[in-house]
Amino acid sequence: MRYFEDLEVGAKASFGSYPVTREEVLEFAAKYDPQPFHLSDEAAARTHFGRMSASGWHTCAMTMSMFVEWMKENPQASLGAAGVDELRWLKPVFPGDTLRCENELLAKKASEKRPEMGSTRARMTVFNQHDEPVLSFIARGLIARRPQP
Repeated sequence: MRYFEDLEVGAKASFGSYPVTREEVLEFAAKYDPQPFHLSDEAAARTHFGRMSASGWHTCAMTMSMFVEWMKENPQASLGAAGVDELRWLKPVFPGDTLRCENELLAKKASEKRPEMGSTRARMTVFNQHDEPVLSFIARGLIARRPQP
């Protein structure tokens, strides 16, 4: 288990492999983001996307799935998220793409009001199979401090 004290600013991690399927793009879009360019090749062909693309929110959900899987293999004393800053969809994600993540710890700060925890800021970047960045954001997290004996 990694605690606040174990985290090093500048530390980087690369993880994940998420194949984007047409079926999942359609299912997510139909339920959460039913815009024509997420639901129809014909409609998407008339847009700047040129073909059906995944919802940006779906890309965020796929990223979360990869992150949770990575956390299972690299347990941290996470207390949840405190927010997201600078969310940018950089490039469309298409059925047939395979996504992966890179994470870099930018900052950490011990809480002055809650001595049992600290906060973190990390840059998450998601890439497609061509190593093109498709999503970027700053994640703010909360993490427990190491218990004192």
